Formats: sequence, structure tokens, C-alpha cells
Amino acid sequence: MLLATLWNNQLWYTLPLIVSVSLVYGATRHELMGPILYQAFRSAVWMAGFMLVIFAVLFTLSWFV
Repeated sequence: MLLATLWNNQLWYTLPLIVSVSLVYGATRHELMGPILYQAFRSAVWMAGFMLVIFAVLFTLSWFV
């Protein structure tokens, strides 16, 4: 049952979205593959961290409201 809910979770759509946005953002800032991948990794970590912070805030608020 748990495995079925993990595969049907819509949060899986965030992974390709973060990867594609990070690669496009890195490619608009650099021309060589190395700096593009480094920038993509940095922006992916930033976006995932930002989403985790928002999730933590909303999760904490859900306990009190």
C-alpha cells in the first residue's frame, strides 16, 4: 500500500521540473558544459532547499491551525 502511494504521488513531478529549470538557467548564464552543470547543481540545491523551507513552514502551521 505504501509503495502504491509513493508511485502515485504528484511530488515526483518536481524532480524533472527542478532539473530542467536548473539546466536552462545554467545554460543562459554560461556557454561551457562544466560551468553549466555547476550552476545547474547550485540552482537545483537552492530550489529544493527553498521548497523544503516552505514545506516546513506550512507543515508547522498545519499543527497549530
